[in-house]
Amino acid sequence: MNRQLYISEIQVLFDNVQRSQIFEDQKTMTDAVPLFPVDEINAKYENEKNAEGFDLKAFVLSNFDFLGAKISIQREDHLPIEEHIERLWDELTRTAYEEKGTLLKLPKPYVVPGGRFNEFFYWDSYFIMLGLQVSGRVEMMENIIENCSYLIQTVGFVPNASRTHFLSRSQPPYFSLMLDLLFETTKDENIYIKYHDTLEKEYAFWMNGEKDLENGSSMKRVVKTINGDILNRYYDAKNEPRPESYLIDIEDSENASGEFYRNIRSGCESGWDFSSRWFADSENIHTIETLNLAEVDLNCLLWHLEKTLAKSSSLQNLSEKEKYYSERDVNRRQMIDKYFWDENSGMFKDYHTEKSTQTASEHIAALYPLFLGLASAEQAKAVSKNIEEKFLYQGGLITTTKKTGQQWDLPNAWAPYQWIGFQSMKNYGFNDLAEKIKNNWCANVERVYRNTGKLMEKYNALDTETIAGGGEYPNQDGFGWTNGVYLKLKQN
Repeated sequence: MNRQLYISEIQVLFDNVQRSQIFEDQKTMTDAVPLFPVDEINAKYENEKNAEGFDLKAFVLSNFDFLGAKISIQREDHLPIEEHIERLWDELTRTAYEEKGTLLKLPKPYVVPGGRFNEFFYWDSYFIMLGLQVSGRVEMMENIIENCSYLIQTVGFVPNASRTHFLSRSQPPYFSLMLDLLFETTKDENIYIKYHDTLEKEYAFWMNGEKDLENGSSMKRVVKTINGDILNRYYDAKNEPRPESYLIDIEDSENASGEFYRNIRSGCESGWDFSSRWFADSENIHTIETLNLAEVDLNCLLWHLEKTLAKSSSLQNLSEKEKYYSERDVNRRQMIDKYFWDENSGMFKDYHTEKSTQTASEHIAALYPLFLGLASAEQAKAVSKNIEEKFLYQGGLITTTKKTGQQWDLPNAWAPYQWIGFQSMKNYGFNDLAEKIKNNWCANVERVYRNTGKLMEKYNALDTETIAGGGEYPNQDGFGWTNGVYLKLKQN
């Protein structure tokens, strides 16, 4: 029974399932595939739910399919880590040629992260591509780009992940960087021409609402500062609990005020779900205020998108467009310096648009201007000093200097930022620090693999005797971006 499912179509049943916690993981029900027409299931539920002895879990299991809900990697033999990863590429490959439950259809095969994450994820896919490049799997790199392009062309952007309940938000816009990675691999500049229209559509999504803004206001993902400068922020179109963390959100909202759900969802668009980076009091999730921030990483990625659009316009002799996007990238470069650079701390920081000041949070996204070559030599030197003194531990780079129990805070080290850290330091000639970042994290990955036979979603950078924790779900095994970054770092 293949048809697209939207959670709102089974809202009453879904609400009861999530509140009653019949599944350990709130994501389980979002991935369920109806075995019968939804109207039929709803009618059956209404008829049976108040009957004596009604068993909610038995009802759900007899009306939905849960096959493939979690990817479990089992190995009899303990292979060398690189061999293990080569096998994982095939085991983590999925297809979705038709709509099935909440899963969106995609034209090409793709690599999923692993564990509970059994769908296509946007920014994960870039870091997966780093490893596919090392493995010589160029066709799969092209598949990922083609799937992103298909989503941008059909829904207007790449959703957080390829399910219907993610159609209200994206993730960090890495599409233009994916094209650079493929160009680096194939040396074929036509890639930029082929996807020029897709790049423009993604840019339009992030800049939507820009023309209607007055100074000191915001709309969707665009902010106009009190000085009249344009910046971007993470945003989600819906202000309701996330289906995949439904009960968690409802419980967390009890002590919160304002657009709590939208702030939570907007934090998810950043990929950092969750971190003290988003909290007004830097400690508690109910003070989350993602909507009040313009983020350094997002604005750097959009600068890269503008720069890529200028390039793809130039390759086609579209001189007006080339001029337009070149002006935009020059302007944003100035804005990144003006709003995100903090001379006193020697760090790039997020900008609080309501308070017209930088936020206090020290976090690893400060690396983006170095990663993309936007920082001056002096800025890079100051940032590298901070990174070495405050962020680099025995097991890799942490994401923030605060310990809150949130998974994107200390003590966890995440694969994307090991690559971003390594590349940032290389870009500015801090080769010894780049090597330290690489060696510390890779040794941690190898140790955990030796002890468990698993590649994890995240690692504990401080206590390299344990496995990382924190957040809304247990640490996952697989794991797409860890595999990709590990292979890429070992090659460098």
